[in-house]
Amino acid sequence: MAQDPSKERSLLMDMLVRRSLRSGGSFKLSSGAESTVYVDAKQTAFMARAMPLIGRAFLQKMAECGLNPDAVGGRTLGADPLVVSIARESLDYWDKPIDAFAVRKEPKGHGMKHTIEGLSAPEQMRVVIVDDVCTGGGSTGDAIEKARDAGMDVIGAICLVDREQGATESLAKNYGCRLESIFKLSELEAYRDRLESPSVPVGAHS
Repeated sequence: MAQDPSKERSLLMDMLVRRSLRSGGSFKLSSGAESTVYVDAKQTAFMARAMPLIGRAFLQKMAECGLNPDAVGGRTLGADPLVVSIARESLDYWDKPIDAFAVRKEPKGHGMKHTIEGLSAPEQMRVVIVDDVCTGGGSTGDAIEKARDAGMDVIGAICLVDREQGATESLAKNYGCRLESIFKLSELEAYRDRLESPSVPVGAHS
């Protein structure tokens, strides 16, 4: 896959913690819950230096899980930079190109009025649904449902950061879909704590 997946994963985690992890105060999550910790993953996912690392991390996870999709997609806007990164890196690090698509929250109001954007014939395509941050799994579940409504075969779901607040259980119970993740929130918080402790050396650098 990548030249050194472990090193690249550490570098991506460093970027996420430094650019995307926020704590203190009160943040309203997409699920409607309040939290003192927020992961603004887009601050990392749209960064040029992070995109190859993200694409290869997702490809590595798909390889580990035995997932071989024709395309990857998810709810716009959170999944957009992820699926583009995966598609681009698949040209160099996968045995076939993996196309990207976006899932609209509502059908487009004009033109072809699509809910699925980017694929001309989505029917029967094997797809993996991706998301940037999963809390309760609502947006990921919505994307799974809309992809299935379009005739796609959803073979798995992967998020960049799992907040560990029920998404895995919800997607398994309500959609029969297994959720994998690149990082757990607890992992990012532990790394942040090491960064803030001068007595503990940290190997990754942004």
